[in-house]
Amino acid sequence: MNTSARHSVRVQDPEKRIKNFDEVSLGFDEATMLAEADRCLGCKNAPCRKGCPVGVDIPAFIARLKENDTEGACATISLDTLLPAICGRVCPQEKQCEAYCVRKARLGGSVAIGALERYVGDYALAHPSEPKKAAPNGKKVAVVGSGPSGLTCAADCAVNGFDVTVFEAFHKAGGVLVYGIPEFRLPKEKVVAGEIAKLEALGVKFRLNTVIGKTLTIEDLQEEFDAIFIGSGAGLPKFMNIPGEGLNGVGSANEFLTRVNLMQAYREDAVTPVYCGKKVAVIGAGNVAMDAARTARRMGAEVCVVYRRGREEMPARAEEIDHAEEEGIKFVLLTNPVEIIGENGRVTGLKCVRMKLGDPDASGRRSPVAIEGSEYVIDVDQVIVALGTSPNPLLRKSYEKINYSPRGTIIVDEDTMSTNVDGIYAGGDAVTGAATVILAMGAGRKAAKAIAEKFAK
Repeated sequence: MNTSARHSVRVQDPEKRIKNFDEVSLGFDEATMLAEADRCLGCKNAPCRKGCPVGVDIPAFIARLKENDTEGACATISLDTLLPAICGRVCPQEKQCEAYCVRKARLGGSVAIGALERYVGDYALAHPSEPKKAAPNGKKVAVVGSGPSGLTCAADCAVNGFDVTVFEAFHKAGGVLVYGIPEFRLPKEKVVAGEIAKLEALGVKFRLNTVIGKTLTIEDLQEEFDAIFIGSGAGLPKFMNIPGEGLNGVGSANEFLTRVNLMQAYREDAVTPVYCGKKVAVIGAGNVAMDAARTARRMGAEVCVVYRRGREEMPARAEEIDHAEEEGIKFVLLTNPVEIIGENGRVTGLKCVRMKLGDPDASGRRSPVAIEGSEYVIDVDQVIVALGTSPNPLLRKSYEKINYSPRGTIIVDEDTMSTNVDGIYAGGDAVTGAATVILAMGAGRKAAKAIAEKFAK
């Protein structure tokens, strides 16, 4: 049995990477890939698969890598996902597949499944093959939104012979993969565009600059398509509702990341430049907060992340937290903002109160409680709010036949992702609220399976 410790991926030096938007993680080279693949025990019951929302046959593709058969690994993994280069980079593997690896508690730690998946995904992008799909079945599917759930549903439907059209509100396809996740975590041209090209090779069509509920209605789509999948995401940001949120210099992480990513506003010659202060506070501690903080750092700011709980309760990936610290971002923990202070209409400070952890709340995390008389002010000139998002109400207002939850999310059958309206399915953040890329992909896969079964009858 191989008893070696888990191998680390190569990364850019922190002092260099805070001055560029190049990818931080450089992945495995061939020799390290082979050494890490050899650590997989090939468990027959494959406990790692239990943590994968799309059910990737992890031992099977790693078995191919052990033989240095990367093409075989590509063929194997493509049976379960067509987006391995994306999943390998942004999935929280430590909370999913790797959490179930039998080597986790001993034998050198979990196998680096995410890094191995990325290796396979990058090879597939560099060596494109002729896509395999079923003969056309004469049925048409409309996909609303080109984020991870939409792309996955579109790919699986196309493979099964459907004529698929994806409708995207922005001028680039990819949804949150393009506008939400920074370039240094997920390269747009190298990875996202490459994965989308694979869908186009399957015959998937993309209609950009098309807002469903505005440019076209759901009723318009129902007239032309046999099935509709709604993967419109959750793009409406939440704010703190504290004094001072209307000051110049306060904004959501969504807007900040969208302008920087989608419009390349970090470039000096950008048509739509973005304001970035010299001292920036990011409120929240999820992955979006880490993305906003690390982006602002690359824009030249001193950055602090303000979070009302402690480090152990931070929901962001451990890797992203570690990378942020390496890049000089400060964490102001057990601290809650109560007011944004301004002068002449602009942010000059963030008034906070110190917190302590009390009893667990409904989520199981200990509830933060304010410490009386502990108020103090952090010197900042910009506040970026990263406290989550909810679905945009535009679709709900334009099509009221679908059942929605009080949070504005679409209600679906969890097994088929079908709504109460026949022929309409939904998944991703539009159903769950803000969640992970891989969970959205899992929903897209379920919906595609249900659509295929519906028309196979």
